Amino acid sequence: MPSTTDRRAIDRRAFLRTAGAGAAALGTAGALASCGSGNFGNAEQGSAGTTTLTWWDYFTLENFQPGMRALIEDIEANVPDVRIDRRTFPFADLERQITLGAVSGDLPDLAIVDNVAMNSLGGSDLLADLTDRVEEWGQADQYYRGPWAGCQVDGKTLGIPNNSNCLALYYNTEILRSANVKPPTTWDELAAAAERLTSGNRFGLAMSAIRTEEGVFQFLPFLWQTGGDLDTFATDGATALTFLDDLVAKGSLSEQCVGWTQQDVNTRFIDGRAAMQINGPWQIPTLKKETDLEWSVVALPRDKAAATCLGGENWVVMASSEKQDKAWEVLEYTQRPSVLVPYLESFGNLPSRKDLADEGTWASDPALRLFLGQLSLARPRTYGPGYPDISRAVADAEQAVLTDSAAPSAAARTAAGKIDEALERR
Repeated sequence: MPSTTDRRAIDRRAFLRTAGAGAAALGTAGALASCGSGNFGNAEQGSAGTTTLTWWDYFTLENFQPGMRALIEDIEANVPDVRIDRRTFPFADLERQITLGAVSGDLPDLAIVDNVAMNSLGGSDLLADLTDRVEEWGQADQYYRGPWAGCQVDGKTLGIPNNSNCLALYYNTEILRSANVKPPTTWDELAAAAERLTSGNRFGLAMSAIRTEEGVFQFLPFLWQTGGDLDTFATDGATALTFLDDLVAKGSLSEQCVGWTQQDVNTRFIDGRAAMQINGPWQIPTLKKETDLEWSVVALPRDKAAATCLGGENWVVMASSEKQDKAWEVLEYTQRPSVLVPYLESFGNLPSRKDLADEGTWASDPALRLFLGQLSLARPRTYGPGYPDISRAVADAEQAVLTDSAAPSAAARTAAGKIDEALERR
């Protein structure tokens, strides 16, 4: 919706300095052409007193629509005088469309965004500050530390967790049992198990190291498990890269992992071409359909520290919206257990709220329970507006090492220079 002279309107110049003027050059028409729409509510202003809220998300797959439709119908039936006008975009286009909307004025009232997007959107004056509303609401302490931290930018609450996920280690129970191998809990045990389980066209371990955020998502736990972080990448990044490089050198991890998505990894695990895989809970519905496959899941093996990476989405309200009060009313309603539990179950997602740990399918499903337990230590990727450059530097370093184009120490030093520069923008 167009932004006018509302007192909450964004400073577009400030936003462009943050997001980069190049976004505008992409052309609004191209971005709009790539979007889909799902108008489950009334797109027009209803009867007197009815407020129509526009919301954007990227849940375009057909299997998400029943759950989203049910949520919107629930909201329209139980939040007084509200109608929802929903638009969907491909995953890769939503943040870009929001960026373009900062220039054109075509922005929603609220949106569901990838939690990583908080790095770029959070410092742009684009998102409404929900701090005072949250304080009055009084439920911040009900959320796991990682998901809640992912909504904090410069001391402000700019979002509410929509759902959460993280990474863990799946293993083929039959293969490990036949090889007399126990599920690994440390790096040394992981390396030994992966080597022992590698046989013929079956690798001991599969993971994604693709040159996108998917690959970075899977790499960062190894960095954190060293006890380090991005600001120590020259040393701790080299340690993590060396560990993965050794797995490839020994044949325990396929060098083709540099081109695998997380879905590709899961396919190899199902096909028996990997005895273990690093992946998330969203793979569980597919795995459960494989009746001949025996599998289980454990926490990611640790080095000096236990760590996993936080994934998921956040609700956000746009600062340009003239309907922030009603948008917050909707957002608050979605967090009620009676609304949130069926929504999360329909999507196969996990709650970000600690007080829902004993409700829903995750309360009784051992695999989901394991992932839920890991949320307490799952770390968000909140590194400021320079994170896209950080992500590219990490991805480039991993690609260089695993394709044998650079030694781990050299690749880590090169990446560290770019990372340090990007971190200074915080």
